[in-house]
Amino acid sequence: MFDFAISSLTIAGIYALMALGLNLQAGYAGLLNFGHIAFAGLGAYAAGIGFGLGWSPLASLGLGVGLAMTLGWFMAGLGRKLASDYWGIATLAIAEILRTIATNEGWLTGGANGISAIPALFDGVPRPWNGVAFLALVLAIVAAGALLCTRLGNGRFGRALRLMREEPQLATCMGYDLRSLKTRAIMSGAAVTALGGFLYAHYMSFAGPDYMLASETFLLWTMLMIGGLGSTLGVLVGVVMVQAAHVLVPFAKDWMGFDSDIAGALRLGLIGAILLLCLLWRSEGLFPEKLRRIP
Repeated sequence: MFDFAISSLTIAGIYALMALGLNLQAGYAGLLNFGHIAFAGLGAYAAGIGFGLGWSPLASLGLGVGLAMTLGWFMAGLGRKLASDYWGIATLAIAEILRTIATNEGWLTGGANGISAIPALFDGVPRPWNGVAFLALVLAIVAAGALLCTRLGNGRFGRALRLMREEPQLATCMGYDLRSLKTRAIMSGAAVTALGGFLYAHYMSFAGPDYMLASETFLLWTMLMIGGLGSTLGVLVGVVMVQAAHVLVPFAKDWMGFDSDIAGALRLGLIGAILLLCLLWRSEGLFPEKLRRIP
C-alpha cells in the first residue's frame, strides 16, 4: 500500500508538470495545441538515448529540453499561415508523425519495443526510500514549476499573453509582436513538459512510442478543463482529480469483482463523467482563472 501511494503521487506530479506546460500555451495564450504530448516524448527518449550514449542525466535532460523547444519553435512557425483550429490539427499530425518515426526507427529509439533499462535517478538508495526520494524530487520540481508559472502569468509576459488571447488586434496596436509571444509561450511550455517526460522515463525505466499517443494529450486537456484553464491551482486540482479516478478504479475492481476490461471502461467513464459535470456545473473549471479588473 505504501509503494502504491508513492507511485500514484509520483505519477500525478509528473503529469502535473506536463499539464503546467500545456497551461502556458492553452490557458494563458489560448493556443489549441493537440500535439502537446510530443514534447514529453522527446524528453523521455532523450533520457533513453542519453543513457545509451553514456551521458549524464543532466546532459540527457538538456538534449530533451533542447529538442522540445526546437519542435515548439517549428510548431509556432506553422501558425503564421494557419488559423487556430487548423493549427491545432497540424500539431496533432506532427505528434503522430513523431510517434510513427519512433515506432519505425529502431536503431535510434528501439522501435515498437522502446528503450528499456533506463536507470532510476536514485538507483543506489535502498527500497522504499528510493521511491520516496524520487517523489520528493518530483514534488519539489512541481512546486518550483507552479511558482514560476504563477509569476509568469501574473507578470508582464502573462498579461501580454492574455491580451493576445482576448483581444489580438488590441495587442498588436499596443506594440506586441504576436508571433514572438506565441513562440515564447510554446517553447516555454515545451521545456516544462520535456522535463516531465524525462522524469517519467527515469521513473518507469522505459521510453516508448506509447508515450506519445494522442489520448495522452487529451488527458492533459481534460485535467485543465476540470481544474480551470489559465489557473495554476486549477491545473493541480484537475490533475489530482483525474489521478484519483485512476487510483480508485482498481480498488472498485477488487471489491466488485469485475474484470480488467470493465475496469478500463469504468476509468474512462468516471473521468468523462467528472469532465461532463464540470462543464455543466462550472464551465470555466473548479478554480477558474482570476483576472484583475480595473475599477
